[in-house]
Amino acid sequence: MFTHLREDYRSHREGVLAQGFWALSFYRFGYARTRIRSRILRVPWAILYVFLSKVSQILFGIQIGMNAQIGRRLIIEHFGGIIIHNNAIIGDDVVVRQGVTIGNRSLDRPLEAPRIGNRVNIGAGAKLLGPIVIGDDVNIGANAVVLCDVPSGHIAVGVPAVVKPGRSLVS
Repeated sequence: MFTHLREDYRSHREGVLAQGFWALSFYRFGYARTRIRSRILRVPWAILYVFLSKVSQILFGIQIGMNAQIGRRLIIEHFGGIIIHNNAIIGDDVVVRQGVTIGNRSLDRPLEAPRIGNRVNIGAGAKLLGPIVIGDDVNIGANAVVLCDVPSGHIAVGVPAVVKPGRSLVS
């Protein structure tokens, strides 16, 4: 947990002033509670996490599901209106900007969520919905609505998103 926090801190340019860093720290705190075997210790930890999660939602406008699997060095570039589904899987070195939704597509299948690879650049306002797979080194354009898989090294732009061959902008 502490290794991830150090890397998250270094990834955010504003350091402790970055709202994305705090939201991610609260998430990592809550995710760490899943490794505690003792119910006596896990329950208070979970209660504190729920409080911190609500603080993140109210103050920063960032909601990260407590069971989401988030890799190393996720950068939440700007705060506000960011939702990450409880079952989402996000790889390493991913950049998420304001207004992004990573969530389910249908009320009939509430547990389906995207799987996002490494070094993915997600533009402002993008929506990634349903049980889709986003490969490594992918760029998702601003306000794109991605409803289908995006292979590694491609770009997804438009509403609904059109997938095109491309080059990653994330270094």
